[in-house]
Amino acid sequence: MASSSRSILSDEVHYSQAFQVFLDKSTEHVCMQEFISKDFPKIISGTGEGKSSINVLGIGSGTGKTDIQLLSILQAQCPGVQINNHVVEPNSVHLSKYQELVSKTSHLGNIHFTWNEMTVEEYQSEMEDKKDQIKYDFIHMIQVLYYVKDVKKTISYFRNCLAPGGNLLIILASDFTTLKQEESRIKYGKCENSGMDTLWKKYGQFYPKDDTISNRTSWDVKTILDEQRVNYEYYHLPSEIDISECYAQGSRDGELLLDFIARTVDFFKVAPSDRVVKLLGILKQDCSNEKDGKIFFKNHHEVIVIPK
Repeated sequence: MASSSRSILSDEVHYSQAFQVFLDKSTEHVCMQEFISKDFPKIISGTGEGKSSINVLGIGSGTGKTDIQLLSILQAQCPGVQINNHVVEPNSVHLSKYQELVSKTSHLGNIHFTWNEMTVEEYQSEMEDKKDQIKYDFIHMIQVLYYVKDVKKTISYFRNCLAPGGNLLIILASDFTTLKQEESRIKYGKCENSGMDTLWKKYGQFYPKDDTISNRTSWDVKTILDEQRVNYEYYHLPSEIDISECYAQGSRDGELLLDFIARTVDFFKVAPSDRVVKLLGILKQDCSNEKDGKIFFKNHHEVIVIPK
């Protein structure tokens, strides 16, 4: 990359804008909603039984849209139970949007919110310094483990933060290259790896030097859990991103979407032309499917649920 290139994480506002385009062009939230309505109630069945209050921890909660959906299911399954929801989110723009969403949502009366504007590792460090650590009935880490240095330590720490009967839910880009691959194929049929995994392998060397995102997939998490002989369940979430506008000259949405994918602020402006051609070629030829004249990036994920 050119010396002037910088990670998209270095600019909260720009990251927020690019992330919103990603959401608008992606079916990720649609398949997430299907998972939440169909499978999530079974996962948290029994949570709150015999308790007057439960603790929930959302790590990397973003703008809160998915959190509110999860909390609404918990609320419905735990009538009369106080829910103490602890939010960890380092992006101040996203955190403000989450707080605004809460203020506009009328049915959250029995949910108390605690806001923590910090990274997962900052939160972990802060909690480790306290004598009386909170035990959580449910913890979720959605698209978070890309941003931590020591994934094994992070998973182990938050597993230990679970109360008896609690669950830790992790979502990452899918990779079925595991010892459980055959089981996955029996359960899901033909399962494709996420295009993100292919992109990282073929383009990862060109990300900005100040980029701190780790190229991790569900394979990494399941490998750690298998080594530690930890029981878990997993669910496949197939989704796609319409990246057609990345190929439309002058499209602002296309530019922002490519910024998000390339992890670079103003990628078209700062990247050498051959690098732009290379990335667009990898995306189209190796990471996507073409349908009805449009290009759809394979944005598949896996949900991994670790019970206490």
